[in-house]
Amino acid sequence: MIQAILVFNNHGKPRLVRFYQRFPEEIQQQIVRETFHLVLKRDDNICNFLEGGSLIGGSDYKLIYRHYATLYFVFCVDSSESELGILDLIQVFVETLDKCFENVCELDLIFHMDKCNCWVIDEASRRKKREAQRHQQVHYILQEVVMGGMVLETNMNEIVAQIEAQNRLEKSEGGLSAAPARAVSAVKNINLPEIPRNINIGDLNIKVPNLSQFV
Repeated sequence: MIQAILVFNNHGKPRLVRFYQRFPEEIQQQIVRETFHLVLKRDDNICNFLEGGSLIGGSDYKLIYRHYATLYFVFCVDSSESELGILDLIQVFVETLDKCFENVCELDLIFHMDKCNCWVIDEASRRKKREAQRHQQVHYILQEVVMGGMVLETNMNEIVAQIEAQNRLEKSEGGLSAAPARAVSAVKNINLPEIPRNINIGDLNIKVPNLSQFV
């Protein structure tokens, strides 16, 4: 079983953290720091798995990782998981991200909000919204690969197909939610012929109320 998935950069800053075993937040932060120091001091020429840190369970667990550019992808697993199988799973996860976001070297942009003050407010808001959507999509991708610590899918094409289906569903739901507002706007913009305010029929005079107050 997978106990935790940690993604951090070369300086130890977490970019994605998902625990499948309950830990207090303070302990989670300590586990991330401990795992970073364990992985960082390993040479690139040696194997990509080692004994888990003391906080995560020691020798009962293994840390299996891959290093891509500025990011470490670390899976903490128990003895029931295959080291080579998890290495392949990490590769599938990264390739899926690369497929969805075009460039795996730019993953730093996915995992955090850009707070550059040189953007005008409207553009900055749109940018933050896009980054939030990307961040959410990363979690969608991860949920297609691992759920509750169990591996769900290892086929990249199947994962991408599910993500694309989710995106289409969200777009269709967004269109439906905006439909009432569009309908009201369309009704207000209809140019109706002016209704006479008084109707005279012989000696009978009928006053027509002003309907604009009800719109």
